[in-house]
Amino acid sequence: MVESTCAFCEIIGGRAEASLVEVNERCVAFMDLFPATPGHVLIAPRAHACSLAELSVEDGAALIPMAKRVASALRRSGVRCEGVTLMLADGEAAGQEVRHVHLHVIPRFVGDGVRIVDVPAHPSRAELDEEAVALRTALPL
Repeated sequence: MVESTCAFCEIIGGRAEASLVEVNERCVAFMDLFPATPGHVLIAPRAHACSLAELSVEDGAALIPMAKRVASALRRSGVRCEGVTLMLADGEAAGQEVRHVHLHVIPRFVGDGVRIVDVPAHPSRAELDEEAVALRTALPL
């Protein structure tokens, strides 16, 4: 389903401007309008999905190979890139701003000033084990 108000669906449908990097039958890679660093690319599936829960397995599986190609291109392109951060925010609380699943491919370099996460605490092994059990129990069949 395509949402007419989705900025990424507009890009994917060719109704909005974008600086395209790569396009295939499942995904579209384009430059981020608000880059964390120069060369920051977004990869979105063609099919609209607001969250990972809505994303098809096939579309999800197509994101990483394209991210690998884009990351390789960043390293060869002349864009400053000493490393790459892949980031996918799922939901508003996670920082997702556009309600269309997308994977960030962010070129990184020493001193770039980008901070992805601050870790507030280091849980005990018992706490980690308890969370792991809860997650295993909740895994889809």
